[in-house]
Amino acid sequence: MEMERKESRALAYAVLLAAAVFPLLSGEYTTRVAIGALKYVVLAISFDILARTGNLSVGHAALFGIGAYAAALSNVYLGIPMEAGPLVGGLSVLPLAVALGFLTLRMRGAYFSIATLAFAEAMRVLFLYARDITFGAMGVGVPPIFGGDVIADYYVILGLVVTSVLLVILLERTGINYAFSAIRENEDAASVLGVNPTKYKVMAFALSALLAGAAGGFDAGYTTYVYPYEAFSVAISVAAMIMPIFGGLYTVEGPILGAVVIYLAEEVLRGWLPFGYTLIYGLALIVSILYLPRGIVGLLRGKKGKGWLQSLGLGEE
Repeated sequence: MEMERKESRALAYAVLLAAAVFPLLSGEYTTRVAIGALKYVVLAISFDILARTGNLSVGHAALFGIGAYAAALSNVYLGIPMEAGPLVGGLSVLPLAVALGFLTLRMRGAYFSIATLAFAEAMRVLFLYARDITFGAMGVGVPPIFGGDVIADYYVILGLVVTSVLLVILLERTGINYAFSAIRENEDAASVLGVNPTKYKVMAFALSALLAGAAGGFDAGYTTYVYPYEAFSVAISVAAMIMPIFGGLYTVEGPILGAVVIYLAEEVLRGWLPFGYTLIYGLALIVSILYLPRGIVGLLRGKKGKGWLQSLGLGEE
């Protein structure tokens, strides 16, 4: 066991070192592809944190979009530099996530999923028609972070990924993750044992929103433009859900593997099919349900036990 831990730690350090030097050894296009993949890694991890409590969000685009708009509008109205976008985006979503969590997280299963989807659509309509503040369908243009330096952009999003991974590792090494797991397996039993389901589900939702909002704040400064149809796109919510499921829920490596593999497949297919991501997402979900119930990580580990559908109470073994 100790040898396995040392090997895992050595592999993690090797991957981190490779990621750190990657933009110095590659071209601009490759670096931009890596930035896109890392952005989705953060979103996948944020989804996984909430899913650990047994809640399946289909509205992560709302958290991402609000974070993007918060960063952009704070720059337009308050002059806050876009370099602070990830921080502004993450912190702006936190109070909303706590309030929304207390209202919706008492729902279970499909009811919560429908509520998150409805919230994302409501936010898209709100930001579209509040044109006096958000500029409506015209969107908001902002200056690029670090003057458009692609390498600097890469290290910012890499920092968000590292922060996200460290947060998950911290959760796994504390009793919080045990509380999440207990709620996911049987919320009523967890409550009887002294675990407060609402408290821990709101905590998971807040942490999830923090990361998703930070990713949105980064994206606003990276793309230099935010508008409702893109910021609150259903595709963002679907990607945030499919990627960790395909990689392996409730693990550190799963969301990372799922996001990288699916995003790269999407990028390869983009040359032939402009909207090929829908095909990739559909195939990934079908493969996950039929052949990889525990994701890529579960396959690599030869892991047995409940698949993600059963752990969320959505299927039978």
